[in-house]
Amino acid sequence: MEPTRLPLFPLPIVLFPGTLVPLHIFEQRYRDMVADALDRDKRFGLLYHDPDESGPFLTEEGRVGTVAVIKRHQPLPDGRSMILVRGEERFRIHDEVESDALYYEALVGPYEDKTGEIDPAAMVARRKRSLALFKNILQTQPHVPETMPSFSVKRELSFRLAGLVRMDPFWQRELLELRDESARLDRLDPVFQAGIERWWADGGLEA
Repeated sequence: MEPTRLPLFPLPIVLFPGTLVPLHIFEQRYRDMVADALDRDKRFGLLYHDPDESGPFLTEEGRVGTVAVIKRHQPLPDGRSMILVRGEERFRIHDEVESDALYYEALVGPYEDKTGEIDPAAMVARRKRSLALFKNILQTQPHVPETMPSFSVKRELSFRLAGLVRMDPFWQRELLELRDESARLDRLDPVFQAGIERWWADGGLEA
């Protein structure tokens, strides 16, 4: 597939496919980017960027981000806006694009999981194990939600679960770049298990 042109929004957060994230748009160049995206296909690339990191990050070929689609746009009186974006597919940067726009643009290509022989039944069972751990974590919370999120174990699950736990953004970035569903679940399971063990160490349910 030929690389496509995509506006980029570098932020100190990681957007996972299938997750929703609210963003406050206040800097003029990103106001322009959002306006242009709304006039086109409502898409831009969200790329993790450490604010303490210096240097022209776009020249680092191979950096991975997530396509964000604007689902909701709320303009504010002073020109700022609040948007809600949904993560779609991952992308990899191929090259920087020079343009008259104030915001960053790049040529990007798809970044997909590696293909191989996968036993569908084994993958469903693998997802069920991770989902069971996650649901156990929910039961340890002080306020258990009345309605549980709905999940399907018949399609990709790791990114949805990852978007619901608070972890260091560097850890999240590494997870985003993994190209294997089982490998991502292997990273998530110890996080869930550690949370359950902390809960029991703190006394579990009070009698």
